[in-house]
This record gives sequence, C-alpha cells and structure tokens, in this order.
Amino acid sequence: MREKIKKIPPVVKNIADTLIKAGFEAYFVGGCVRSLALHMKPKDWDITTNAEPEEIQELFPHSVYENKYGTVGVINDTDDETLRVVEVTPYRLESSYSDKRRPDEVRFTSNIEEDLKRRDFTINAMALALPADKAGKPGKNGEDLPADEAGYELIDLFGGQEDLEKKIIKAVGEPDSRFNEDALRILRAVRIASELDFTIESETKKSIKKHSAHLKEIAQERIRDELVKTIMSDRAKEGIELMSETGILKYIMPEMEEGIGIEQNKAHSFTVWEHNLKSLEYAVLKKWPLEIRLAALLHDVAKPATRKWGEAKSDWTFYGHDVVGAKMAAKILARLKFSKKSIDLISKLVRYHLFFSDTEVITLSAVRRLVRNVGPENVWDLMNVRFCDRIGMGRPKESPYRLRKYEAMIDEAMRAPLSVTSLKIDGNRLMELLKIQPGPKIGQILNILFEEVLDEPGKNTEEYLEQRAIELNSLGDKELENLARQAKDKKTELEQAEIKEIRKKWWVK
Repeated sequence: MREKIKKIPPVVKNIADTLIKAGFEAYFVGGCVRSLALHMKPKDWDITTNAEPEEIQELFPHSVYENKYGTVGVINDTDDETLRVVEVTPYRLESSYSDKRRPDEVRFTSNIEEDLKRRDFTINAMALALPADKAGKPGKNGEDLPADEAGYELIDLFGGQEDLEKKIIKAVGEPDSRFNEDALRILRAVRIASELDFTIESETKKSIKKHSAHLKEIAQERIRDELVKTIMSDRAKEGIELMSETGILKYIMPEMEEGIGIEQNKAHSFTVWEHNLKSLEYAVLKKWPLEIRLAALLHDVAKPATRKWGEAKSDWTFYGHDVVGAKMAAKILARLKFSKKSIDLISKLVRYHLFFSDTEVITLSAVRRLVRNVGPENVWDLMNVRFCDRIGMGRPKESPYRLRKYEAMIDEAMRAPLSVTSLKIDGNRLMELLKIQPGPKIGQILNILFEEVLDEPGKNTEEYLEQRAIELNSLGDKELENLARQAKDKKTELEQAEIKEIRKKWWVK
C-alpha cells in the first residue's frame, strides 16, 4: 500500500534552505522526487547543488565526505532511518566509463541541466527546487507545506512525469550509452520496474537484453544490493521473472533457471521454477525477512541436479536435493558476497526444509534432534519455509493439523524442563552436609525440596534448603519415600499441565 506523502520533511528542507541562504542552488533529485510524484514515502533523500564538497562541509559540520564523487553525507539527529543521512552532491559531469562500473573522471559543473542528462531513467531525472525567495519560510501555522503548495519548481527535461503516468521505465537519451556507462543500471531498471509494477520501454528493454553480459564486470556486492532490494520488495516474484525474461538472471543466479520447465512428481502442480517462485511469493505476502525469502526461493534449487525417474512408482524422484541444495545455496550466496551469518542460516533452512513431520509416527526425541540441528533460534524460520513450500506446491493451507501438531511438539521440545538442577543445592552438597553416601536418599530429598520450591520460589536459597535437608534427613525411610513420591507426582502433574496449555495454544490434541 502506497503511503501518501507530499510534504518535504523539515529536517531535509532545512538542508536545502541552508544552501539557498548561503547563495547556492539546491534541488531534490532522483528517487525521492519520483516517490513524491507517486505519493509514496521516499526511502532516501538526495539533494544536488552548485556548491562544491568543501563548501557543503563548511555549511554542515556534522557531515562525512569519504568518496571520489563529491557526495557529502549530512547527518541528522533523528530516529527515522530514511532521514538519518541526506546525501548532498555537486552538479556533476562524467567522462567515459571504460570499466562499465564507474566514470573514469568526475568533474563538477554549475549547470543543473547537465547534471540531469547523466542520470539513468527519465523518472529519476526530475528535479524539485524551492525558489530562493521561499527558502526558510514555513507554511500556515508554522507547519510544513506540501511540495505542490509551497512553490516548489519541478524541472523535467526528459518527460519523466509523462512516463510516470504511462508507468514505463525509459532510459535518458540513448539506452546503449546509459548501460555502457554503468552496467548496474541494467539490474536497476528491472528492479524499479518490478517494484513499481511498471513496464520497460521497448528500446530500453532491447538494450538491456543486448548489454546484459556487462553485468559480469560489475562487483558482486553491487549486484547483491540490487538483488536484496528486489527480494525485499512486494513484487519480488515478478522481479525474478523479469530478470529471467531480460536475460540477466543467468549472470546472477543461473542455478535458478535450471528449474524452468522441469516437471516434478505427482505431489506438485508446478514446475521446479514455478514452485520456487510461488514459495518466494508467499514469503513476501507474509512479509517475512530476507533470509526466509531467499530460503524459500532456493529451497528446491538442487531438484534439477538430483532428478531421476523412479520405476517403482512411475514418478520423478529428487533424493538428496535438500543436502545438495544446501551446498548450492551456500555457493550462490557466497558468490554474491552475502554475510557468513546469512549464508549459514539460509543454507541450514534449505538443508532441513524436508524434515519428517508425520506426528503419528515421529517421536519427541526426533523433534529435539531437529531443533538441535537447525538451532532453537532458527526452528520457527524453518517452519515458515515449510509453509512457503506447501503453498508453492499448490496446497490450500500453509499449516494443516499435522503441521500445527508438529509446531506444538517443537514448543514442547523447547520447553525448559522442570528439573532439580535449578535448586541452589545439589547432591554433592547434600552428601557433605548430611554426611551420607550416594544412594536413593539423595534423590528423594532433592525431589522433595524441588516440589517445595515450585510452590514457593522464594524458598530457593542455600540457607533454607540446607536447613530443610537436615529436617528431611531425620525422617524415617518410609515417610521420606512417601514425600518423595508425592513430590514426583506433583512435578509430573505440572509438566502435563504445561504441555496441555502448549497444545491448546496450537489448537491440537
């Protein structure tokens, strides 16, 4: 759902005002102008100016300048991540791009028109300016005025507004030139098109297909960042499909395309490719985090490599695709320079996504083994990947009774057991205190003490427990045995009550 926002946040407007009051020009540019025009909240804010980096830093002492491209990051004291750093960049003229990644030389210009000419797409080549006579002036009642009411001037040299209305992505000027300058624009065009549900203009699309191989010259980190933005968008499935259609997916995740047209066994309604995309789509629908989305996309990546015809059932088999898939996922993610933490988690989710879940047969100890293998901190992520897998198969429900029962078993397996180990006294201390040898009496006393602490946790102190242990030690064997049995029964009763509540929580018996 698009968040309607036309107002320029005061913290951002103040930066533009400061530049204008100092005698410089200031324009909002790029994605933030596009977002404002679409009534969406900008993900970040960019300002361009005829001031040079040193002059910008003089005006904004709380800023950073650590690049070769003139961009100064103005740091703001705010909790809003989209406003924390506002990038202010001088008007730029760029030379040739011999490496298809970055300009051979960056020169500054005093002309906003020249700056806009170097930008990638028409919808990103618009600029919004507040005239000098309006700088620093608030709206009615001291409130910030919407952009279209505050006298902001829109500069649109390349028909960006019209293309927004037409919902098309179109290169500024000659598409071949734009993609030869920076090949990452190829991936960015696809990402923006999928995010906004736009189409790519025919000549621009033709050029993307023509130059797609240039992505081989782009740093994997930059490709990863664009891929992450695509995966985290509300139209991630469509983004991956468009990458394949335009011929660029084979330079990012060629392993994914091996699933195109690969039929599965009778349990599946879709090909491997369709299944993986539908699994991703469900993760997006549930707004699950990046790692779950990538695990959903990659969970069956090894099926083409492990696919064999099974004569016994006259059907396709994919034995070991979970194990092979985990290795493939790790290799793909390492190639794209994902963090070790993300790689470990995603490959683990792929490895164990095929866990046996027949609750009529499986034991609690088997569930505990799964929890240990995947990690208690990751087990619910694994369940979510399993839900994506089910929906990707064409099943109507993410979590039928069987899987809800399995969730209850996980909850039970992870429940902290009621144990005498939580007491502030142990068997060694009892033997020392009571001057007795190892034997059943030690366990009996500990069980009685534990039952008392369950009723009154405040009694769990060394002083009380030692005094009470001396009292219990003076009892006859029969009396002590009866008290210990009662304590054990109480512990069992409490454990069963906990389990009952767990099952009630998951709507299972």
